[in-house]
Amino acid sequence: MLLIFIGANVGWLTCRQTPRVVFAQASSEAVASLKLVVRDSMTGYAVQGEINAKTKNAPTTFSTDVEGRGNYHLSSGRNDLEIRAIGYQNLLTHFEPDSQSPSPTPTPTPSPTPTPMPNYPLSGRVVTYTKGIGIGGVTMTVSDSLGPQTLTAVTDVDGNYSFNTSVAGDTLTPSKNGYGIQPSWIKAVSSSGHEVITGTYNFTAIPLPAVQFNSSSYRVDEGDLQVNLVVTRSGDTSDATSVNFRTSDDSGSQSCNIFNGKASSRCDYIGSTGTVSFAPDETSKTISILITDDSYAEGPESFRVTLSDPWGGVLGVATATVTIHDNDPTTGANPIDDARFFVREHYYDFLNRVPDSAGLDFWTNEITSCGSDQQCIEVKRINVSASFFLSIESQNTGYLVERMYKAAYGDATGSSTFGGAHQLTVPDLRFNEFLTHAQQIGNGVVVGAPGWESVLENNKQTFAFAFVWDLRFTTAFPAYLTPPQFVDKLFQNAGVTPSSADRNAAIFEFVGGSIDTRDIAARARALRRVAGNSTLVTNEFNRAFVLMQYFGYLRRSPNDPPDSDYTGYDFWLTKLNQFNGNFVSAEMVKAFIVSTEYRSRFGP
Repeated sequence: MLLIFIGANVGWLTCRQTPRVVFAQASSEAVASLKLVVRDSMTGYAVQGEINAKTKNAPTTFSTDVEGRGNYHLSSGRNDLEIRAIGYQNLLTHFEPDSQSPSPTPTPTPSPTPTPMPNYPLSGRVVTYTKGIGIGGVTMTVSDSLGPQTLTAVTDVDGNYSFNTSVAGDTLTPSKNGYGIQPSWIKAVSSSGHEVITGTYNFTAIPLPAVQFNSSSYRVDEGDLQVNLVVTRSGDTSDATSVNFRTSDDSGSQSCNIFNGKASSRCDYIGSTGTVSFAPDETSKTISILITDDSYAEGPESFRVTLSDPWGGVLGVATATVTIHDNDPTTGANPIDDARFFVREHYYDFLNRVPDSAGLDFWTNEITSCGSDQQCIEVKRINVSASFFLSIESQNTGYLVERMYKAAYGDATGSSTFGGAHQLTVPDLRFNEFLTHAQQIGNGVVVGAPGWESVLENNKQTFAFAFVWDLRFTTAFPAYLTPPQFVDKLFQNAGVTPSSADRNAAIFEFVGGSIDTRDIAARARALRRVAGNSTLVTNEFNRAFVLMQYFGYLRRSPNDPPDSDYTGYDFWLTKLNQFNGNFVSAEMVKAFIVSTEYRSRFGP
């Protein structure tokens, strides 16, 4: 037989029918059964019990007797073998030859003085918060910060747990679906930075509140203009809870004049996404989805609203179906020609909210004041339409999102055939991303209403913090970057050479002397400073103006169907630049609001 020593960092062993073992990773012929003897190399003791083994194909286990002997069954293909046993630092393993394959007699190896590995007993109990009775089914996981191996145990009906094998991890974590468990984890530490956890630890399980819709279906009449869905929570509501929501439908890219019972976010309602937040002791919140009162006789149409990613709670009824009941017995004239409808849709499309009465009346009057003068009406409709992008509200929501994406990720590349086939740089922002973020910043903001500035600023802070916490951003801007490196990269992406004052202001958002940029709040503030840089605001304006024509009027990205590239975007940006940003002379807004694609969202 051959003696092979396996160190703490276990290597791969390749076993073949002839009883020889080499350190390699190579395909080999299948072996029906491999006879092994496993000993602790530190003590010389035979290792009895369940042994962890792994081939390249799958992990498995085998059992050894009191002499450390066991059979490991191999099937086919790659037979590389790794052997480990919990509680043993090093294993001394040899393979016994079968009767058909004699092997040389090994030179005897003296066994060292027995020094058994220490045992680390670990046990405890998990009880309920209210009555203090044991709770079963809680998974207790021991993990180690220095290695990938974990051990688990599950509490019994009385809430007790214990680990029957030697534990060599430093962290104990409890978990059970539907419960928050305190403490959420326990880690053993010492002055050396690592300690094996051992002893008795008890935990308390607190049932999480159920968060759900109060109904799985809602009905709304098309003329009601919005549908309100109620989200409730029950159980322990003493802490804050939040849950995300998102609308969806099955319409795909179908035209708005297709009547098949499938509502479309381009034609029948305004797609919405966001977060519902419950303060302590709050039990009910409302999600409002805007409904478009088109003139098509289309029958009832449905879409969905789905809750996801609860924090501090568990989901109950997570999906609600909304059915819009048509109010048109026959298809009528296109309502977009009506001044009040026209203005209301601009609030929906550009500000993502129901119009306030004063604003709706003001902008409607701008158009109706023309009387029957068609040329006056045309000019007023263009100016009113453009005013929504130019408004304080839009500039501080949608346009801010576009600039933050520019500073964070720079440009994307698109194709165009305008003036010949070529590539061009385009904003790295898609419609669905824009819609989500613009609604987050604009939530509850009505410019001119009492306290609107505070609402807007709080929304900006919350959004920026979440933005820099996102995986895409943390990948692009790892925490090891120094503050100057972090800020310089933002300005580079933005295409701006900052003044010393602007650069230093962004850098100084980090605590003086910081050697890295792990401070999330400082990252968010620095990004906002760069996104608000006056040079960037000016340079990016025309690109964003054209982009918002597609996002607002057409509810899609510039290269989405029916377009297949950025030719249209390229055409309008070139024209707007030629007229130095004068949208009237460039006839850009006019072209979008009279386009068939825009008008067909609402009627024939």
